[in-house]
Amino acid sequence: MLIARLIAEPAILETALDKAGKALAKKGWTIAGAQMLDFCGDVLEIAMADGNPGEVRAILDEAFGPCDLLMSDREITVPQLFVSDMDSTMIGQECIDELADYAGIKDQIAEITERAMQGELDFASALTERVGLLEGLEESAITRCLDERIRPMSGARVLVETLKSRGCRTVLVTGGFHSFADPVADMLGFERVVGNVLGVDGGKLTGKLAAEIVDSGTKLATLNEELGRLGSGAISLATGDGANDIPMIEAADYGVAYYAKPKAKSAANGWIERGDLTDLLKLLGVPQSDWVE
Repeated sequence: MLIARLIAEPAILETALDKAGKALAKKGWTIAGAQMLDFCGDVLEIAMADGNPGEVRAILDEAFGPCDLLMSDREITVPQLFVSDMDSTMIGQECIDELADYAGIKDQIAEITERAMQGELDFASALTERVGLLEGLEESAITRCLDERIRPMSGARVLVETLKSRGCRTVLVTGGFHSFADPVADMLGFERVVGNVLGVDGGKLTGKLAAEIVDSGTKLATLNEELGRLGSGAISLATGDGANDIPMIEAADYGVAYYAKPKAKSAANGWIERGDLTDLLKLLGVPQSDWVE
């Protein structure tokens, strides 16, 4: 059984469903049922007896896109674990790019960041290079950057606090830096933070990291560690936008790409590319009346 829930432009739902049904039928797969959820009125749930998940996702994306979607091989429920990337997922910025602007080298660093997120560069090497370019920057620039530049994604705090109210463990894991991630976690309500540590000496950045690099392997290990603590049968949700997030997105029960790079989206079994982060709550079946605003 495959269950797909999606949010798309209302005006195209009927024609898109017909288009998807015909494309699925050509593969020999039949839609067993399709209905709007009673408790989340703009969510369409499609049930199928069989089908290749990757091909079904591609067909639905083609028929309904842009849309917000989540697909599972079982009933979709609220997870017991939520692990999320930070930059361009829970916040609207890439912190290292914004910090680099205070050193006058934003364009140079942003280009490296983009290539790393697209999966064109080794993440650890790209991070080491970018941090090295920040050598000598005053530590006070971090506080200025937080105050002046860093803003949460729409719906981020509602998503985190609502999941917590349902007993879900929330973890922010980032290839960015604790200097940013700790305040962001406090702002949004995350219970644990995993991130990199910028080296500082004499009030200036050293151009080096002060701890082991947090990369895609760390993100996956964090997801598995937290699941191990929760025990057998725990359902996990992971969100991210770049190549560095792919291993944890693939490993999670619900791996959701948020306005993501193509490689990250192709690895996911869900995505948000139409609404904001509260659409995840709708896809999980949480009525708006139960959201923690």
